[in-house]
Amino acid sequence: MDPAGPQPGDADRAAVHDALERLLLGGQRRLTRLEVAAAAGMPPERTQRLWRALGFPDVADDDPAFTLADVGALGTLSALIDSGFVDPDTEASIARATGQALSRLADWQTDLLADTLVRQAREHGPDAVDPVAAAEVLLPLLARTQDYVWRRHLAANIDRLLGAGEPGDRRELAVGFADLVGYTTRSRGMAGRELGAMVEAFEATATEVIARSHGRVVKTVGDGVLFTAASAVDAVEIGLTLPEAWDAPDRPPLRVGAAYGTVLTRLGDVYSPVVNLASRLTSVAHAGTVLVDRELARRLRGVPGYRVRPLRRVSVRGYDHLQPWLVRRRPGDDEDIALEEMLDEMADEVLAAEDDPDDDPLGGNARDA
Repeated sequence: MDPAGPQPGDADRAAVHDALERLLLGGQRRLTRLEVAAAAGMPPERTQRLWRALGFPDVADDDPAFTLADVGALGTLSALIDSGFVDPDTEASIARATGQALSRLADWQTDLLADTLVRQAREHGPDAVDPVAAAEVLLPLLARTQDYVWRRHLAANIDRLLGAGEPGDRRELAVGFADLVGYTTRSRGMAGRELGAMVEAFEATATEVIARSHGRVVKTVGDGVLFTAASAVDAVEIGLTLPEAWDAPDRPPLRVGAAYGTVLTRLGDVYSPVVNLASRLTSVAHAGTVLVDRELARRLRGVPGYRVRPLRRVSVRGYDHLQPWLVRRRPGDDEDIALEEMLDEMADEVLAAEDDPDDDPLGGNARDA
């Protein structure tokens, strides 16, 4: 048999592929890009821009890659714009944010389905595996779960929605980074499954700790996580707890940097020099430690249970003479009270000193990175 020709099972795989596509896409691919645009009453240039923003590659104009469900989706988008909820000038930005979030979710769910099929084949034999039947059961459950979680997150944001200021306006937040020290070197010697398990464990630990302290995960990037918190105490509690919760002999250590100030929240992400400052503080932190900026340190002074100490100024990319502050839990009854009081007074003197522009993350210390 020609190795390039059809192999046993090819026809079955093609049939399963077609059945899964019809299930996922709500019908068979029959329409071209131009036909979808015409049926939706939208210019082809606009539909192509949205398609790319969602993260999908271009398709040829004569390729029947779309279904009637795609026409319906464009109609829904038009209804959103007509309702005033989505501005025409921002529709591509919203499509991009939605595509990026759901693309990652789809990757995970595909792996989940594959693992289910492999497990069924191992337990009951290959003939017992029916990918289409498994997808028919799994997809409605995933859809209901996603709808529930989405609504819960919307409910969690009601305070911000009803608070002062326009949605998307600048907000006062603590921003923190936590990253794994030596991740690149360690990951080179790890098998794919082992590396995946470590990343999954890290993200699970970070998500739990951040949620427990009323923070929000903005995004994870393999070896690190970016989070926000409404208060300085919540941010530092996350920073102190996370390395402790993650610590294990077979894991790379964790370090944390955090800063407090005005940030712009947009499409689930955060933008500000404060974000850059938190990142730079993380880069100079030692394993297992938490470094913060002056503003966050100032908000922690006098809070029982924490102590803040100024460290030697450093120069890092984007900041000259950066003043890091080390945050630790205050020792127990066996502490040297006189020494602690003296160090507290020294910290207060540094904080009370006239602000130096080189310390201001929004002032002269910040330069183009």
